[in-house]
Amino acid sequence: MTDTDPTIAEYAHPEKLVTTQWVADHADDPNVVIAESDEDVLLYHTGHIPGAVKLDWHTDLNDTVIRDYLSPEEFASLCSSKGITPETTVVFYGDNHNWWAAYALWVFELFGHTNTKLMNGGRAKWVEEGRPLTTDAPEVFEAEYDVPHGREDGRIRAFRDEVRDFSTAGGQLVDVRSPEEFSGERLHMPDYPQEGVLRGGHIPGAVSKPWKAAANDDGTFRSRDDLAAIYEDELGLSRDEEVIAYCRIGERSSHTWFVLTYLLGYPTVRNYDGSWTEWGNSVGLPIEKA
Repeated sequence: MTDTDPTIAEYAHPEKLVTTQWVADHADDPNVVIAESDEDVLLYHTGHIPGAVKLDWHTDLNDTVIRDYLSPEEFASLCSSKGITPETTVVFYGDNHNWWAAYALWVFELFGHTNTKLMNGGRAKWVEEGRPLTTDAPEVFEAEYDVPHGREDGRIRAFRDEVRDFSTAGGQLVDVRSPEEFSGERLHMPDYPQEGVLRGGHIPGAVSKPWKAAANDDGTFRSRDDLAAIYEDELGLSRDEEVIAYCRIGERSSHTWFVLTYLLGYPTVRNYDGSWTEWGNSVGLPIEKA
């Protein structure tokens, strides 16, 4: 099921990335479900890849009351309703350089569904190539999905107190927000949405590299050599030590988590999904300003 396209083969885990052509070739594969997850949750209904199901990051993946993700029982129900079994290969794509598609993939992996892939270039690449879109609802047959035994949070997710200890110990922290958010300037920019943030700045010891630096203009990922130049040569990240990425609520940093984990092959990367909204608003936590 690995895409053999040479643009994919160079990455550390080529099985996690597919081209638009691979998606087109597997459109009728009963073992594959294509899932669209967008920042603009209404975009799917204006036209989507034929057969693709919609995953709404807000209503499908998050608990409606607790600041957390859906329960294992809800995850199993969601997958069943989308025609996904534990053996199904789920290919994610979306708008804005696969920003929210990477987030949806990360949430699936929290529940141990690691048979996941991203479509390189996302929705924009598919449209640019003139490939078909449809507004027809996909024909979905209810599937059987056993309730996972909890979530695998500890493997790829970091919590606030863990991040505090990690920061104090001088661990490798990557802030993937904009430079204005990292420096703290954004808080004083009246035309810039603050999105619930009360303090500007960043977690002590973090380095800054906006998430979109990993993407080309067409939304595809930069080459492995280019990514290594960014994260290893420029930022000085070592693959021999753990890395924790964060942003505002964990969606942009899931994109960087994907890059470091699957494209560059870093063995231990976690996403701090509480991110700056939690850290910057918490009592007693230290911050830095550039």
